[in-house]
Amino acid sequence: MLNKHFTHIIIAAAVLSLAQIAGATLGTINIEHDGYGAVGTAQVWGGGLSGSSVKAGVYMLDKSAGTGDGNLWDNGLIGAFCIDLSQNAPGYDTTYQVVMPQDAPTPTTFLGETMGAAKAAYLSELFGRHYDPAWVEGGSWTSAQNAAAEAFAAAVWEIIYEDLPASPALWNVTADGTSGSLGFKATGLDTTLANSFLHSLDGTGPMAELRAFRNSCKQDFIAVVPEPATILMLGLGSLSLLRRRTA
Repeated sequence: MLNKHFTHIIIAAAVLSLAQIAGATLGTINIEHDGYGAVGTAQVWGGGLSGSSVKAGVYMLDKSAGTGDGNLWDNGLIGAFCIDLSQNAPGYDTTYQVVMPQDAPTPTTFLGETMGAAKAAYLSELFGRHYDPAWVEGGSWTSAQNAAAEAFAAAVWEIIYEDLPASPALWNVTADGTSGSLGFKATGLDTTLANSFLHSLDGTGPMAELRAFRNSCKQDFIAVVPEPATILMLGLGSLSLLRRRTA
């Protein structure tokens, strides 16, 4: 019998899968890496890295153009999290595909496939429960905010690079729990906080609306859809259901 928490995640993943056609490119976005929001430096093993020091936290991306869902964000700075440890952030204006998180990251050489719907559902709840917009806003951050954003980034990488656990209580960023070349662990950050984020993911929390920015030659990212756009999408969905019922 499936663990009840994992059953919740499967249900949430099914909802996310139905929200968009699988694998569909939803638009494009032109972005360039332009510094960081709340951030720290951690040592990580995973995603093709072995004890490397990396920036863990919010990447600030300067958007210059977009199509389709790429225009859910205004031109200017967007706060996002890295979901692709093996590649570099774009140092110049670069065109990305905008996709649902389950259809990233690319290339799939390391993972063998994109993250899939179940991991995307975990990420949606992680952002819904623990993402803090203050990590992006303001231009300066406290040590506590930097530590929290750093722990959050480690939680994101744990979800992407580890096999799914039988229970959320088994997530652990201090130990590689996946056999073979996959898996993830980190040091040099608040691992207790990162694990507390992960252990809360039981499928019953709020689910954030997310999109991934995907480019096979550059680091991929995940970002929260701005709230007015989220409200509009929910409203259009409700209107569509109402029309079906009254047809």
